[in-house]
Amino acid sequence: MKLTKSKFARLWATKTKDDEWWASFVTSPLAIVLNFIVVDFKWLTPNLITLISFITAIIATVFIVLGGYQNFIIAAILIQLSHVFDCMDGQMARYRKTTSVVGCYYDKLTDEIQVALWFGAIGYAAYSQTQQVLPLLLAFIGVAAYSFRGYVKYVGYHTQMCHNSNYLADLALQESTANASKEDVAGFGFGLRANLRWFIGEQYKIIYVNEGVFIFMLSLALILDCLIPMLWIFAFSQFFLALGRAWLKCREIEKIKS
Repeated sequence: MKLTKSKFARLWATKTKDDEWWASFVTSPLAIVLNFIVVDFKWLTPNLITLISFITAIIATVFIVLGGYQNFIIAAILIQLSHVFDCMDGQMARYRKTTSVVGCYYDKLTDEIQVALWFGAIGYAAYSQTQQVLPLLLAFIGVAAYSFRGYVKYVGYHTQMCHNSNYLADLALQESTANASKEDVAGFGFGLRANLRWFIGEQYKIIYVNEGVFIFMLSLALILDCLIPMLWIFAFSQFFLALGRAWLKCREIEKIKS
C-alpha cells in the first residue's frame, strides 16, 4: 500500500501547476489515473501517446464532418479522450525524467493542428445544417485568431532576441524560478476544504478561453447540437484575445531601450 501511495504521489507531482481551466480539474487528473496503470509499460512512450492523441483527434474530426447527433456524441467523447492523452504524454515524460525538445515540439504542433481540424469541421457541420456561409466564416476567424496569438508570441520573441541574444535564456530562468516558487495547495495529501478552495479558485481561468476551455465548449456544443453559438463565442474570444496579446506585446517591446 505504501508503494502505491508513493507512485501516485510522484505522478501527481508531474501535473502542471498552472494547468488550463478544464485540464486543471478534469482531463489532467484523469490522465494521472491512466498513467498510474500504464506508466511502467516501457514500450508505451510519451511520443507514442502524443501520436495516439492526434489520431484520436482526427477520428473525432471525421465524426463531426459525418454529422448527425449520434456522431456528434461520439466526437465529443473522442475530443475529451484526445485531451486526456494530451495531458498524459507530458506527465509520463516528467515521471520518467525523459522530457525532450522533440517531444515538446510534436506536442505543440499537434495541438495547433487539432484546433484547426476541429473548428474547421464544426464550421462545415454547421454549414451543412443551415446552408449558410456564416459558420464557415466564424470558424475561419476563430482559427486564424487563435493562430495569430501564437504568431504574436513568436514575433515578440524574435524582436526581443534581436535586442538581447540571451532573451530566451533569461526568460526560461525567470519561468523556472517562478515555477519553483509555486507550492501545491491542493491534490493528493490535502484535505477536502483545501481542494474545494482550489477548485473554486480555478474557475477564473475560463475567461481566457484557452485550449482547455474551448475543448469543453466544443464537446458541450456537440452534445447539445448547438454549434453556431459556440462558433460565435470561439470567434469573438479568440479575436479579442489576439488583439489583447498583440497590444501587451507591443507595450513590452516599447519598453526596450534602443
